[in-house]
Amino acid sequence: MSKLEQVLILDPSSDLRFRGPFTDVVTTSLKLRNPSDRRVCFKVKTTAPRRYCVRPNSGVIDPGATVSISVMLQPFDYDPNEKSKHKFMVQSILAPASVSDLEAMWKDVKPDELMDSKLRCVFDMPSDSEKMVSLCLSLSTKHT
Repeated sequence: MSKLEQVLILDPSSDLRFRGPFTDVVTTSLKLRNPSDRRVCFKVKTTAPRRYCVRPNSGVIDPGATVSISVMLQPFDYDPNEKSKHKFMVQSILAPASVSDLEAMWKDVKPDELMDSKLRCVFDMPSDSEKMVSLCLSLSTKHT
């Protein structure tokens, strides 16, 4: 059986970008839009669960609705030479007529009913000139 194509529209569609510095929690947003006429259940998974906090990490999206997901990267020592291998996967399934227990539904789902999309993580560190502009702006707002 061939794999079903993802029904949800993801924004961004391929890369989750996190902008440093990474000394504090850095949050980025992922939007899931359901263009179909059916309710869709979703679940967000990552290859590095201890490094990220995802809210909400699962749920149901009504037809035509959009859900905004916050993905929070925990603080870490950034190494510009180290390429991020972290990935996220958004799994989805057309919601059964009556879904009360999402956890049980995910346990019983058949692989050929699942749809998924993969996103990779990209860490952007601001350049020195951007840091200076940001510093100057924060200093100027403190003195007004």
